[in-house]
Amino acid sequence: MAFPSALFIFVLPLFLVFSPTLSTNSEGNALHALRSRLFDPKNVLQSWDPTLVNPCTWFHVTCDSNNHVVRLDLGNSNISGSLGRELGELKHLQYLELYRNNIIGKIPKELGNLESLISMDLYGNKFEGKIPKSFAKLKSLRFLRLNDNKLTGSIPRELTKLSNLKVFDVSNNDLCGTIPVDGPFGSFPMESYANNKLKGPELKGLVPYDFGC
Repeated sequence: MAFPSALFIFVLPLFLVFSPTLSTNSEGNALHALRSRLFDPKNVLQSWDPTLVNPCTWFHVTCDSNNHVVRLDLGNSNISGSLGRELGELKHLQYLELYRNNIIGKIPKELGNLESLISMDLYGNKFEGKIPKSFAKLKSLRFLRLNDNKLTGSIPRELTKLSNLKVFDVSNNDLCGTIPVDGPFGSFPMESYANNKLKGPELKGLVPYDFGC
């Protein structure tokens, strides 16, 4: 009568090891949630197996020595769909490359939680809505390219606090209002703002007026 109990004790650890619901970490869960939102006609996400211990062996994902996801490279992958708040769970992410796809919808404000981010390339998609003010929390950000989308509203003044920002491009959108001049915005060329409804740089020392925004 003791044999079934012994067998159960032996089998239970094996179940814990191989159970798919228990083997994926939070970053893997976040990326798999992203995959569920995307249409992937070229199967570039085929290797994204949620039963693995972590996503570091997945194609287009780069991890550091501690198995934290630091880079997501899905630029020019012919994917479509939308982004969700789960991307904000990738706390160690440094490079977010989603350029030249067909991604629609709003840019999630939760991307502002990616405080290690150095580069965010979302250009060449079909994003709409406003640029999230939460991006002001991205103190390490150097490259922010949002050009060639359908973004509306004004450029958030909160972004003038991004002292490390070297490249900023919002050309070919539907933005309105005036162009900030404080912080790093005094050094960006006018080409960064081309083909919008922007009314030109604001005057230093005056409260900005967002025309029609």
